[in-house]
Amino acid sequence: MFITLEGGEGVGKSTQLRLLADALRSHGHDVLATREPGGSPGAEALRNLLLFGDAPLSLRAEILAHFAARFDHVEQVIRPALAAGQIVLCDRFTDSTLAYQGYGRADGDAAVLELIHVLDAQLGLRPDRTFLLEAPREVARQRLAVRKAPTDRYEQADEAFHARVIAGFQAIATHDPQRVRRIGTAQIGVEGVNSLIMKEILAVLSHG
Repeated sequence: MFITLEGGEGVGKSTQLRLLADALRSHGHDVLATREPGGSPGAEALRNLLLFGDAPLSLRAEILAHFAARFDHVEQVIRPALAAGQIVLCDRFTDSTLAYQGYGRADGDAAVLELIHVLDAQLGLRPDRTFLLEAPREVARQRLAVRKAPTDRYEQADEAFHARVIAGFQAIATHDPQRVRRIGTAQIGVEGVNSLIMKEILAVLSHG
């Protein structure tokens, strides 16, 4: 089973990834927890370029770099794990490229969205479930302010960019409601979010 966590900055994806991995392991499941961009040695090198590099890329080059990292991650890590029967949990996947590059940077330009869809089709791997974590932007900013991790290129973008990203994720969820589950994280807290996601995952697993 391939599960992805999506959402804007500061919504709690990394925390939920860790909690979900621990909870699923406690139920006896073999779990791989990974992230994007990154997850394999080559993809981690590209992550450093994309998030912290001094030279910004053109939009299409940025999209291709994200997919170069993604193809390496899928071929070297995710597919082998799925073939071995592991549950794969991934912090971000193609939906993030659609939201950040397709909507955030390109403002929903049809040609850019089509490029991302074409590359995704070549990848040939779709998540079984995606949990879109959402929080008011002011809550997310407060969370980011107390986080000790380095600030990356996307976190530094202006509020108009983040508004387009959030709208992009909402559009993705509306288009694919069977796969994407929206969860408001501010209302129910960390444990409440974990409980909701675990309930859904265990239900899917029980139906085999």
